[in-house]
Amino acid sequence: MSTQTHQAVKSKQIELASRPDGMPTKSNFELSEVTISPIADGEFLVRNQWMSVDPYMRGRMKDGDSYVPPFQIGKALEGGCIGVVVESKNEKFVEGDQVLGNLGWREFWKSDGQGVQKIDAELAPAQAYLGALGMTGMTAWVGLKRIANVQPGDTVFVSAASGAVGSMVAQIAKANGCKVIGSAGKQSKIDWLRDRAGIDSVINYKETPNLSDELGKMASEGIDVYFDNVGGKHLEAALDHMNDFGRIASCGMISTYNATEPPAAPRNLFKVIAKRIRMQGFIVRDHMDDYEDFMRDVSALIRSDQVVWEETVTEGLENAPDAFIGLFEGDNLGKSLVRIA
Repeated sequence: MSTQTHQAVKSKQIELASRPDGMPTKSNFELSEVTISPIADGEFLVRNQWMSVDPYMRGRMKDGDSYVPPFQIGKALEGGCIGVVVESKNEKFVEGDQVLGNLGWREFWKSDGQGVQKIDAELAPAQAYLGALGMTGMTAWVGLKRIANVQPGDTVFVSAASGAVGSMVAQIAKANGCKVIGSAGKQSKIDWLRDRAGIDSVINYKETPNLSDELGKMASEGIDVYFDNVGGKHLEAALDHMNDFGRIASCGMISTYNATEPPAAPRNLFKVIAKRIRMQGFIVRDHMDDYEDFMRDVSALIRSDQVVWEETVTEGLENAPDAFIGLFEGDNLGKSLVRIA
């Protein structure tokens, strides 16, 4: 417990200045400073060290119904973060504890402990709890193990395979005895997927004249599982080559997030019927009962070097909007993080 005098603190934060129309721009964000009142009994104060930027946040910038409430104009954005407790009047959280929370996009925040968990920085670096050991890794694990029911010998296609979720999907599938095909848009990402993640083949979707034809060459015996992060033409290509009774885990559709008009693809959705495909969307927070199973499985894969990861780190809270916009320009390899302090 802290013995020092608890005072108000100044905290910089990134607020939503306006709702984007199409691709977000820096003008949609504003850096401001607020005062956080002194902590009360049962509360503690956290100084953020790391925050995550993720594609799903684009949906929260729209003013509409979704599985999470929209961000509000003039209010700080939110997202996964790792911080250190700097003051405490809560016996369960003491000064120096590193914690995982959901109040990123700011320097400081206070809490009574609800929704906050301590992390074990001995297993992996603290920021890994925003990636491989966080909701990113769990999204990959849930999609493969619970939604797609992946089996040894399956052929798995994963779009955006070098991204935060996709890179974990690719490696978990390989560790489960699958043939893995990925897609990426830069040679450096393709090299990483082959050389570090060890997947079987990769499509450069930006240089392929016909994505479906190229996928067919790599999946000569068809696809059993498609892990969809992209939607659009990738989903259309996967449907062309799914085997009968194939499974599609729909995680994200980043190709449509900034669209100002409805996309044309997939134009072959009827194949879901003919091939008896099971296609299911999922949200990782619906599966928190599986958290211990996920941690046990992925921790073991990390210890045995079957899972590695990359981080694209942006320095400084003020540059968080650039990191977020970069997600839609293909700038990141692996998890995109902002180092705040």
